[in-house]
Amino acid sequence: MHLQGTMQVDAGGRLTIGGCDVVELAREFGTPLYIFDEECIRANCREFYRAFGVKEGRGKVIYAGKAFLTTAMGRIIASEGLGLDVVSGGELYTALTAGFPADAIYFHGNNKSYTELCQALEAGTGRFVVDNFAELELLSRLAGERGQVARVMLRVTPGIEAHTHDYIRTGQIDSKFGFTLPNGQALAAAQRVQELPGLEFKGLHCHIGSQIFELEPYEEAVDVMLELAASIKAATGLTTAELDLGGGFGIYYTDADHPLPVSAYAETIFARVKEKTQVLNLSPPLVLVEPGRAIVGPAGSTAYTVGSIKEIPDVRKYVAVDGGMADNIRPALYGAQYEALLAARAHLPAVETVAVTGKCCESGDMLIWEAALPRVEAGDILVISCTGAYGYTMASNYNRLGRPAAVLVRDGSADLILKREDYSDLIRNDVLPARLTCPR
Repeated sequence: MHLQGTMQVDAGGRLTIGGCDVVELAREFGTPLYIFDEECIRANCREFYRAFGVKEGRGKVIYAGKAFLTTAMGRIIASEGLGLDVVSGGELYTALTAGFPADAIYFHGNNKSYTELCQALEAGTGRFVVDNFAELELLSRLAGERGQVARVMLRVTPGIEAHTHDYIRTGQIDSKFGFTLPNGQALAAAQRVQELPGLEFKGLHCHIGSQIFELEPYEEAVDVMLELAASIKAATGLTTAELDLGGGFGIYYTDADHPLPVSAYAETIFARVKEKTQVLNLSPPLVLVEPGRAIVGPAGSTAYTVGSIKEIPDVRKYVAVDGGMADNIRPALYGAQYEALLAARAHLPAVETVAVTGKCCESGDMLIWEAALPRVEAGDILVISCTGAYGYTMASNYNRLGRPAAVLVRDGSADLILKREDYSDLIRNDVLPARLTCPR
């Protein structure tokens, strides 16, 4: 397994993260356990901050909260000078509870409700990334009722198809997100912003997909979006002060992944913006990006305890752990691949290939189909790396499994940032009708 962040194998062959022995973490906090490497998170934040010229006023980095957001994570992101992208009232509430500055929050979502828009307006949310005409109308009315001006960006579907899985490809024309560009919706949306009271046009947004390892899709996105900006200016006089190119920066999960340095993305984007604005006679906009996975993905690992082992001669050896699709649905949802190691014997070479399976009652509950490991035994602590993004945030209580605890590790200390759900948490919202009360 490729070691990420502060991962190390100590002299005894045991895996440590943030200076903490993972076997001891599992013993203290139980398994499954999400482990977040604070130093790695902060280093990734700073790499984006530097590369996109935030200090110099050239760009702005907005962390995509959907990847992983808790109050502790909100505090870290705020302290690193990044903005925050939220897509629901729950994420907004979490951010505000963490003390995240409301004017640095960008509110996304293709179906924001009346309640959520009211919540965001009352909080003083910095930007509304508007997805459709109905939202424009409702936001205008709600802002007017409050005597406010909502600063809006238009999410555009630019017709760019990045090479990634269908479920995480969002820039193509056939998408539930945004105003479609080729059919004229995006330009019409800008014209509508100009007409409606209570709205201030700030710029344009697009997101072309996730796990992108090429530079060309971002160059194409810059071209398409700036051409739209020029059309909007010609038709309405509105200036695109901010150009948000979304996220999608690919990270390492297995040897099949070859991520580019953040600086490569930044240099390519800025160079294309400079070239294109000169051609179109536009003022260069503030460039925004929205990394989520690229910041927290490599910083997270999940520790499991091995339980039953089933070997089918000449077919497969199944190694079952005490978690699975309930704490990481990505392999079952779209075939995501991961690497693993044994925390107590991290120094040993692989001698067998096993299938790491979860404990949910689904044949598709597989975490890794082919994991190369030392000889696996019941009771081993098995660690899967790069689970920081979309593990906890997509977790469920399927089979009435409690969602795992999460710890933040740094300099040999581990702090709980998410409590483990117990059985009482699982029935907390159950309601028993009086007619079902057992007779005495």
